Amino acid sequence: MNKQNFSDLGLSPEVLKAISDLGFEEPAPIQAAAIPVLLAGHDVVGQSMTGSGKTAAFGIPAIELCQASDRTVQVLILCPTRELATQVADEIHKLSSHKKGIHAVPIYGGASYERQFYELKKGVQIVIGTPGRLMDHMDRGTLALDKVKMVILDEADRMLDMGFREDIEKILQATPKERQTVFFSATVSRQIRDLIERHSKSPKSVSIQQKEVTVPTVEQWYYETPQRMKFEALLRLVDFHGYKLGIIFCNTQRMVDELADDLIAQGFSADRLHGGIAQAQRTRVMNKFKKAEFEFLVATDVAARGIDVDDLELVVNFDLPYDAEDYVHRIGRTGRAGKKGMAVTFVSGRDIYKLQYIEKFTRTKIRRGTIPTAGEVEERKVESLLDQVRDVLNRGNLSTSQVDRLLEEGFSSTDIAASLFVLLGGPAAETRPPSGNAAPPAAAPETKKPKPQPSEPQPSLRPPARGMQWVRLSVGRETRVTPRDIVSLLEDSLGLPGRSVGIIDISIGQSFAQVADQYVDVLKNGPRKIEIQDGFVNISHVPVQRKEREYAPNNRPDKPKYSKKEFRKKKY
Repeated sequence: MNKQNFSDLGLSPEVLKAISDLGFEEPAPIQAAAIPVLLAGHDVVGQSMTGSGKTAAFGIPAIELCQASDRTVQVLILCPTRELATQVADEIHKLSSHKKGIHAVPIYGGASYERQFYELKKGVQIVIGTPGRLMDHMDRGTLALDKVKMVILDEADRMLDMGFREDIEKILQATPKERQTVFFSATVSRQIRDLIERHSKSPKSVSIQQKEVTVPTVEQWYYETPQRMKFEALLRLVDFHGYKLGIIFCNTQRMVDELADDLIAQGFSADRLHGGIAQAQRTRVMNKFKKAEFEFLVATDVAARGIDVDDLELVVNFDLPYDAEDYVHRIGRTGRAGKKGMAVTFVSGRDIYKLQYIEKFTRTKIRRGTIPTAGEVEERKVESLLDQVRDVLNRGNLSTSQVDRLLEEGFSSTDIAASLFVLLGGPAAETRPPSGNAAPPAAAPETKKPKPQPSEPQPSLRPPARGMQWVRLSVGRETRVTPRDIVSLLEDSLGLPGRSVGIIDISIGQSFAQVADQYVDVLKNGPRKIEIQDGFVNISHVPVQRKEREYAPNNRPDKPKYSKKEFRKKKY
């Protein structure tokens, strides 16, 4: 197929301008094949893998079909999940940005009814929704489909797998028979063929075969870890493998900013990239990253396309993308120019089901990995250092004059080597007596023993609030624990709701929190132990006596202080 430009497809100037704003230079194969057929008014069955650009393939004709002067629903797009519905709606908004008067709204469960009622009452031409919530609005009489000109079923196979067959049938029956019907699916099963035969007329088939969906040189791993432990897991993997250049993807701008700040605080050179950053600054950041002027770029999917770095070693899905298409684009940033690359994905909770879906539609097995322990990371650092030393030794031609000077001063060769390892940042040499054959240094300067650092004093806990008691957790600032982590640990161990946690005090090596009285009884017989990523956290009760508060009338220090009870009896 000869390559085409979007201008060759018969699109309006407004849509072409929106396409130019998005930075698309030429249509993807599925877009070049489907758009002309859809613009001609034919029903279409489109078969292509996720990541092929199918949203624009049906979104552009849908926008061109709509009349701005008519504020009734003219295009209905069905999606299996709220995440996909949101993504499709976002792309429709971008593609229709220069089409004045064209409005689209996503309709899905879990979102505010009031907002959806308002948008539908105001009038929209395009509705993107999940079957369940669409049926709900139809039953309430807030969604009319009698003027629909086009119905699009995005990821039809997935909707059927999720049990939406009956809802889809009812929705299609509520639309005019002369409508244009579009099916997009990665696979065309018998169930889908039956649906096509029942609800479309002489559909045109558009099929794009992709030889490879993902990059074959990318090694793909996933790691199951709680949300609160993802940053620690990331640090372990980076230290263990020694990565020096990578992209870390997050789903929100806030998470990008937080993670970039955390990496910088840990001594890494990092920068950020997301839609909230001015375009000029984004260009500067991308150019610096392409030149490897810093180690890690933390980004949203705005950076998934357009960054081409040949030596990129690592792509991390800190947040699992909502759609397999984004996963393909993300990991495609590494393993370029025939080089090996690694893609790491962190999953927690129900994310594992999304990962299985990604595996299914990318036809790729993502291997499960285990986060290295702190001991394994340290051992890897030692081995790396030893390898460097061996390499120097094997090259030979070493100058020994400095070593000879130290030997003449009476130091043993073993101690000299151990001290050099310490200077190189390797494991600290154990304190050992001088070797038997070595005489003490003749004029060695007196070595001052470092003063032992005092352990952090036990914080002076204020008396707890009425109805509350203090508990102690054996985890603190050195593990980067946050107040949210403390609340989660208390919820897991004591079964208390988050609102029952009061003041939280985090220090080095330990943390304290005020907890409602009724939830502390389980600690009266001894500490509770809860398992985390690398061991256990002990949670124990800290008895702190409540003191009767003292009151001074008018806050004057020269007047006597009274207990609260005595103060109430006084009259001034």
